[in-house]
Amino acid sequence: MLGWRLREGRYSRRTEEAYVYWIRRYIVFHGRQHPRELGPGAVREFLSGLAVRDGVAASTQNQALAALLFLYGRVLGSPLPMIEDIAPARCPRHLPVVLSQREVKLLLAALAEPARLCASLMYGSGLRVTECVSLRVKDVDLDRREIVVRDGKGNKDRRTPSRQP
Repeated sequence: MLGWRLREGRYSRRTEEAYVYWIRRYIVFHGRQHPRELGPGAVREFLSGLAVRDGVAASTQNQALAALLFLYGRVLGSPLPMIEDIAPARCPRHLPVVLSQREVKLLLAALAEPARLCASLMYGSGLRVTECVSLRVKDVDLDRREIVVRDGKGNKDRRTPSRQP
């Protein structure tokens, strides 16, 4: 039932996998009880446990919440009310590290093919990993210096301009 609902909503395969993972983990956390027997308190306990006991990031806790909201709202047909007092997950404390152009060149030079080609494409045109590994020859337009990404994030097609190295 869960898989059918996810496919009806045209969720990506990766989202399906993530939601199934979090729903299974939720059920196991509560001693394999059926989610119909559990309610908002059980969801609060699970999400707070992720933050306090497991130390997950805020985005991870949000993904688990989205999976449970989907389970209760779309699969079981009993949407959850607003859940109060969930222990917040930690937020990143540091700024992300950005490499300089020189560091990127050194990094790319240290890679072997085909990893170097993939890393260069991702850096130069903003491709995601899954987009890069699913490229085909017909997706690369050398004359226009652009790449066609088919079924990218959100199942959308787009063109990416490539920068010169």
